[in-house]
Amino acid sequence: MLIELGHFALILALMVALVQTILPLWGAWRGRPVLMAVAEPAAVVQFALIAFAFGVLTWAFVTSDFSVALVVSNSHTLKPMLYKISGTWGNHEGSLLLWTLILALFGASAAWFGGALPARLRARVIAVQGSVGVAFLAFMLFTSNPFLRMEMPPMDGRDLNPLLQDPGLAFHPPFLYLGYVGLSMSFSFAIAALIGGRVDAAWARWVRPWTLAAWVFLTIGIALGSWWAYYELGWGGFWFWDPVENASFMPWLLAAALLHSAIVVEKRESLKSWTILLAILAFGFSLIGTFIVRSGVITSVHSFASDPERGIFILMILGFFTGGGLTLFAARAGAMQARGVFGLVSRESALVANNILLAVGAFVVFIGTMWPLFAELLLGRVMSVGEPFFNAAFTPFFVALALILPLGAMLAWKRGDPGRVLGLLAPAALAALAVGLLSVAITQGQGMIALLVLVGAGLGLALLWARVPQLIRRRVPLIVLGMAVLALIWAVQTGRSALGPIGVMLGAWVVFGSLADLWSRSGREGTPLAGRLGRLRHLPRAEWGKAIAHAGMGVVVFSVSAMLAWKVEVIAVVAPGDSFALGPYSVQLADVRAERGPNYISTMAEMVVRRGGAQVVTLYPEKRSYPVQGMPTTEAGIDYGWLRDIYLVIGDPQENGGWAVRAYIEPFANWLWAGCALMALGGLFSLSDRRYRVAPAGAKSARPRGKEVPAE
Repeated sequence: MLIELGHFALILALMVALVQTILPLWGAWRGRPVLMAVAEPAAVVQFALIAFAFGVLTWAFVTSDFSVALVVSNSHTLKPMLYKISGTWGNHEGSLLLWTLILALFGASAAWFGGALPARLRARVIAVQGSVGVAFLAFMLFTSNPFLRMEMPPMDGRDLNPLLQDPGLAFHPPFLYLGYVGLSMSFSFAIAALIGGRVDAAWARWVRPWTLAAWVFLTIGIALGSWWAYYELGWGGFWFWDPVENASFMPWLLAAALLHSAIVVEKRESLKSWTILLAILAFGFSLIGTFIVRSGVITSVHSFASDPERGIFILMILGFFTGGGLTLFAARAGAMQARGVFGLVSRESALVANNILLAVGAFVVFIGTMWPLFAELLLGRVMSVGEPFFNAAFTPFFVALALILPLGAMLAWKRGDPGRVLGLLAPAALAALAVGLLSVAITQGQGMIALLVLVGAGLGLALLWARVPQLIRRRVPLIVLGMAVLALIWAVQTGRSALGPIGVMLGAWVVFGSLADLWSRSGREGTPLAGRLGRLRHLPRAEWGKAIAHAGMGVVVFSVSAMLAWKVEVIAVVAPGDSFALGPYSVQLADVRAERGPNYISTMAEMVVRRGGAQVVTLYPEKRSYPVQGMPTTEAGIDYGWLRDIYLVIGDPQENGGWAVRAYIEPFANWLWAGCALMALGGLFSLSDRRYRVAPAGAKSARPRGKEVPAE
């Protein structure tokens, strides 16, 4: 009976979503406050109904109710409780219900926290949010009902996909969906603004926190997925440019562009049309990601479903909302005229460059992801686009973005002074060069050179600290040239790509540039240290959030560059008792034995890592087999460290009695996820800024322009 109530709750939620869509829009058009007031309670009721349905489905998984077909397909009595709960969304139907629940949560949040919004804008935002809910509730009820019953319930289930039986994958989808679906709020604000014909600083102030929250959740979700792939898949990588990985990365790039573009709208009333377009495209790419994951048109280890009929339904949703939004944008673009003007060298110009690089990067990823499908449909050729294409095509945009980021963050609005900014950034440039030299010296085993680099960097920073004007203004181009020469020399001497040291220096440049930005806001030259520290403590949280997030991106750039440039990989066949060399380490395969887990059988290796004869660590990589699913998984043995990870994987037995083994040294691997955590922390700091909780001046009294409704 409870299962039927859950199904009935979804039907009621669809009806409420229709009311939430139609009546507030009609009321806003006709100027009827009573109809507009329907939006808030309808959004809350829709969320309550979907939450009840989701709770019912979760209870069915927890209690192993095998009368429900979805539980039979994705659960088992022996499965640990965490994976029984995560099994609720570890499949197409359950994950779609989670998606719809989060969508309703954002609509209800607009009702709970949108009191400062003008009545018409609030009604329209909640109504557009309700229309998206109508589409996904209809999709679920007509093609993906999670509450279907089994005529003859079996004694046990067929278990969850073993790859998903992991803590990282238990929490990865909810965070990712909070980011994906959170962008629907940006879309709703954009459509509401287009209907009303008004985009101004107040609108940008309102849309920014919703976009920022979605971006933070996307950052956490992508980082969790990358971390899971690193330790679970056993291939020693953190990113494979898989289609589903790209499906989350593209909205993340566009959301980052939207955040920066909305700043220009708020501060200078420029880039209005571009900001609206980004809001539509960001949510559109979230829908494209849903299509990739659930249609089966592109093969991926992460795919939920392979049903073309479901893919067609998603394409219809994508076409309606993205196509409809773009059509409305084209019709109303003339009403969004920019007011502010700015010079070529200004913060506005830097943010425009930021937007172009992020947006073009997203479209490059889109082309690479979808090209195999286009090639098969249009050319009749089966093709694959892999890591070399993405690295070659995407990397230049991110390099350019990292170069301009510290400069753009410190330029003044309207018209900037590049000489002053370069002077303030000279210590950051010198520190970045020192980090690059230090990393090359260490990786080449030149300890004395590394020491000299540290001493030279200290002296150079001391000179810059003395504020010699000519030195400050003239040395930045020389330092940048030194970075390039260093990278070229390293590439020629080692035969490796120069992107390693360049990336390390770029990452350090972004980190130190963020620190220089903060320091520049603490006072002018000659301000006492105590005064500077006091001003830093009282800076708005959004300023701290910006600096932390930018520094986090620099740490990510640094880590990725180091891992790609200086990773050590060994593939060997080793018999128990034998050893092999892994960089400066010696790895011995001490033993291989069988172990039994709660719902799997494991082949576990005992591998001893030594350096200079002294034991460093003993690791236990596994190869697990899940009898119910008949599917193997790999559990890497990893010795985590701040400077390097030792990463060991046990493979299949060989004919000569040995075992296939893969071993890696991953330099600065944990810095990658630390950088992602910093970016998310920066976003949370910005969200906590009280300015996001205060309505802009004149917001409630603002009246739409143009010929909107006769009542006005």
